[in-house]
Amino acid sequence: MTQNAVCVFCGSQPGRRAEYVAAAREMARLLAQSGIELVYGGGHVGLMGALADAALAHGGRVVGVIPEHLMRPEVAHQALTELIVVDSMHTRKQTMARRSDGFIVLPGGFGTLEEMFEMLTWLQLRLQAKPVALLNVAGYFDSLLQFLEHAAGEGLIRREHQDLLLVERAPAQILARLSAYWAQAPVTLRASGDTSLG
Repeated sequence: MTQNAVCVFCGSQPGRRAEYVAAAREMARLLAQSGIELVYGGGHVGLMGALADAALAHGGRVVGVIPEHLMRPEVAHQALTELIVVDSMHTRKQTMARRSDGFIVLPGGFGTLEEMFEMLTWLQLRLQAKPVALLNVAGYFDSLLQFLEHAAGEGLIRREHQDLLLVERAPAQILARLSAYWAQAPVTLRASGDTSLG
Protein backbone atom coordinates (compact mmCIF):
# COMPACT_ATOMS: atom_id res chain seq x y z
CA MET A 1 0.00 0.00 0.00
CA THR A 2 1.39 3.41 -0.94
CA GLN A 3 1.39 5.95 1.86
CA ASN A 4 1.61 9.58 0.96
CA ALA A 5 1.25 11.75 4.07
CA VAL A 6 2.97 11.82 7.46
CA CYS A 7 2.33 14.29 10.26
CA VAL A 8 5.43 15.40 12.17
CA PHE A 9 5.15 16.94 15.63
CA CYS A 10 8.18 18.95 16.79
CA GLY A 11 9.29 22.02 18.67
CA SER A 12 8.96 25.68 17.76
CA GLN A 13 12.41 26.13 19.31
CA PRO A 14 15.61 24.69 17.80
CA GLY A 15 16.90 23.33 21.09
CA ARG A 16 20.48 23.51 22.34
CA ARG A 17 21.91 20.55 20.42
CA ALA A 18 22.75 20.72 16.74
CA GLU A 19 21.61 17.10 16.48
CA TYR A 20 17.97 18.15 16.85
CA VAL A 21 17.98 20.40 13.79
CA ALA A 22 20.07 17.88 11.84
CA ALA A 23 17.58 15.10 12.60
CA ALA A 24 14.63 17.28 11.55
CA ARG A 25 16.32 18.07 8.25
CA GLU A 26 17.25 14.43 7.63
CA MET A 27 13.72 13.25 8.42
CA ALA A 28 12.36 15.84 5.99
CA ARG A 29 14.81 14.78 3.29
CA LEU A 30 13.83 11.12 3.60
CA LEU A 31 10.13 11.91 3.48
CA ALA A 32 10.53 14.15 0.43
CA GLN A 33 12.70 11.68 -1.44
CA SER A 34 10.23 8.88 -0.64
CA GLY A 35 7.36 10.90 -2.11
CA ILE A 36 5.66 11.24 1.28
CA GLU A 37 3.83 14.49 1.93
CA LEU A 38 4.80 16.30 5.13
CA VAL A 39 1.98 17.58 7.32
CA TYR A 40 3.03 19.73 10.26
CA GLY A 41 2.05 22.70 12.43
CA GLY A 42 2.71 25.43 9.85
CA GLY A 43 5.43 27.41 11.61
CA HIS A 44 8.71 28.66 10.17
CA VAL A 45 10.60 28.85 13.47
CA GLY A 46 12.62 26.30 15.43
CA LEU A 47 12.60 22.65 14.47
CA MET A 48 9.30 23.19 12.64
CA GLY A 49 10.92 25.66 10.27
CA ALA A 50 14.00 23.51 9.72
CA LEU A 51 11.77 20.53 8.93
CA ALA A 52 9.59 22.40 6.42
CA ASP A 53 12.49 24.18 4.72
CA ALA A 54 14.41 20.93 4.26
CA ALA A 55 11.41 19.10 2.81
CA LEU A 56 10.76 21.94 0.36
CA ALA A 57 14.45 22.09 -0.59
CA HIS A 58 14.31 18.41 -1.54
CA GLY A 59 11.20 18.84 -3.67
CA GLY A 60 8.71 17.59 -1.10
CA ARG A 61 5.11 18.62 -0.70
CA VAL A 62 4.56 20.39 2.64
CA VAL A 63 1.17 21.11 4.23
CA GLY A 64 1.05 23.39 7.26
CA VAL A 65 -1.93 23.58 9.61
CA ILE A 66 -1.99 26.59 11.89
CA PRO A 67 -4.60 28.28 14.10
CA GLU A 68 -5.57 31.86 13.35
CA HIS A 69 -3.96 33.25 16.52
CA LEU A 70 -0.53 32.03 15.33
CA MET A 71 -0.82 33.49 11.83
CA ARG A 72 1.56 36.39 12.51
CA PRO A 73 4.18 36.61 9.73
CA GLU A 74 6.98 35.84 12.18
CA VAL A 75 5.35 32.51 13.10
CA ALA A 76 3.51 31.16 10.03
CA HIS A 77 5.59 29.77 7.15
CA GLN A 78 4.78 31.78 4.04
CA ALA A 79 6.25 29.46 1.36
CA LEU A 80 4.53 26.12 1.90
CA THR A 81 2.83 24.00 -0.72
CA GLU A 82 -0.39 24.49 1.23
CA LEU A 83 -1.19 26.43 4.42
CA ILE A 84 -4.45 25.61 6.17
CA VAL A 85 -5.68 28.17 8.72
CA VAL A 86 -8.06 26.80 11.36
CA ASP A 87 -9.98 28.26 14.28
CA SER A 88 -8.39 26.45 17.22
CA MET A 89 -5.61 24.18 18.44
CA HIS A 90 -8.09 21.31 18.67
CA THR A 91 -9.17 21.75 15.05
CA ARG A 92 -5.50 21.87 14.09
CA LYS A 93 -4.90 18.41 15.54
CA GLN A 94 -8.05 17.02 13.94
CA THR A 95 -7.02 18.39 10.54
CA MET A 96 -3.46 17.12 10.78
CA ALA A 97 -4.73 13.69 11.81
CA ARG A 98 -7.16 13.50 8.91
CA ARG A 99 -4.51 14.54 6.39
CA SER A 100 -1.97 11.95 7.58
CA ASP A 101 -1.30 8.21 7.47
CA GLY A 102 1.01 8.21 10.48
CA PHE A 103 2.78 10.41 13.00
CA ILE A 104 6.43 11.11 13.77
CA VAL A 105 7.48 12.85 16.98
CA LEU A 106 10.72 14.85 17.11
CA PRO A 107 12.11 16.75 20.11
CA GLY A 108 9.76 19.42 21.39
CA GLY A 109 8.04 20.86 24.43
CA PHE A 110 4.56 20.79 25.95
CA GLY A 111 2.72 21.07 22.63
CA THR A 112 4.71 18.27 20.99
CA LEU A 113 4.16 15.96 23.97
CA GLU A 114 0.46 16.78 24.14
CA GLU A 115 0.03 16.01 20.44
CA MET A 116 1.93 12.74 20.73
CA PHE A 117 -0.05 11.52 23.72
CA GLU A 118 -3.39 12.42 22.13
CA MET A 119 -2.55 10.42 19.01
CA LEU A 120 -1.37 7.52 21.19
CA THR A 121 -4.60 7.70 23.19
CA TRP A 122 -6.68 7.63 20.01
CA LEU A 123 -4.65 4.61 18.88
CA GLN A 124 -5.09 2.87 22.24
CA LEU A 125 -8.85 3.48 22.15
CA ARG A 126 -9.03 2.39 18.50
CA LEU A 127 -10.33 5.77 17.39
CA GLN A 128 -7.64 5.62 14.72
CA ALA A 129 -5.22 3.00 13.38
CA LYS A 130 -2.29 5.17 12.35
CA PRO A 131 1.20 4.49 13.73
CA VAL A 132 2.92 6.86 16.16
CA ALA A 133 6.72 6.85 15.99
CA LEU A 134 9.12 8.70 18.28
CA LEU A 135 12.57 9.76 17.06
CA ASN A 136 14.74 9.72 20.20
CA VAL A 137 17.41 12.11 18.96
CA ALA A 138 20.56 12.17 21.12
CA GLY A 139 18.62 10.55 23.97
CA TYR A 140 16.24 13.52 24.25
CA PHE A 141 13.31 11.30 25.23
CA ASP A 142 15.23 8.89 27.50
CA SER A 143 13.67 10.23 30.70
CA LEU A 144 10.18 10.14 29.19
CA LEU A 145 10.66 6.53 28.09
CA GLN A 146 11.89 5.67 31.59
CA PHE A 147 8.74 7.21 33.03
CA LEU A 148 6.53 5.20 30.67
CA GLU A 149 8.38 2.06 31.77
CA HIS A 150 7.77 3.07 35.40
CA ALA A 151 4.06 3.67 34.72
CA ALA A 152 3.78 0.26 33.07
CA GLY A 153 5.59 -1.35 35.99
CA GLU A 154 3.13 0.33 38.37
CA GLY A 155 0.23 -1.16 36.44
CA LEU A 156 -1.11 2.14 35.13
CA ILE A 157 -0.19 1.59 31.48
CA ARG A 158 -0.69 -1.82 29.88
CA ARG A 159 2.39 -3.27 28.24
CA GLU A 160 0.57 -3.71 24.93
CA HIS A 161 -0.35 -0.02 25.00
CA GLN A 162 3.19 1.00 25.89
CA ASP A 163 4.36 -0.92 22.83
CA LEU A 164 2.09 1.14 20.56
CA LEU A 165 4.76 3.86 20.58
CA LEU A 166 7.41 2.97 17.99
CA VAL A 167 10.81 4.25 19.16
CA GLU A 168 13.98 4.62 17.11
CA ARG A 169 17.13 6.77 17.19
CA ALA A 170 17.64 7.49 13.48
CA PRO A 171 15.31 8.95 10.81
CA ALA A 172 15.88 6.05 8.41
CA GLN A 173 14.86 3.60 11.14
CA ILE A 174 11.69 5.56 11.80
CA LEU A 175 10.73 5.47 8.14
CA ALA A 176 11.44 1.73 7.99
CA ARG A 177 9.22 1.10 11.03
CA LEU A 178 6.37 3.14 9.51
CA SER A 179 6.73 1.36 6.17
CA ALA A 180 6.52 -2.03 7.90
CA TYR A 181 3.42 -0.92 9.80
CA TRP A 182 1.74 0.34 6.65
CA ALA A 183 2.56 -2.86 4.77
CA GLN A 184 0.43 -4.78 7.27
CA ALA A 185 -2.54 -2.39 7.10
CA PRO A 186 -5.47 -3.89 5.15
CA VAL A 187 -7.15 -0.54 4.33
CA THR A 188 -6.17 3.03 3.67
CA LEU A 189 -5.19 4.45 7.03
CA ARG A 190 -6.12 8.01 6.29
CA ALA A 191 -9.80 7.08 6.30
CA SER A 192 -9.61 5.44 9.73
CA GLY A 193 -11.12 7.29 12.65
CA ASP A 194 -12.58 10.16 10.64
CA THR A 195 -15.97 9.97 12.29
CA SER A 196 -14.34 10.12 15.72
CA LEU A 197 -12.01 12.98 14.86
CA GLY A 198 -14.54 15.49 13.69
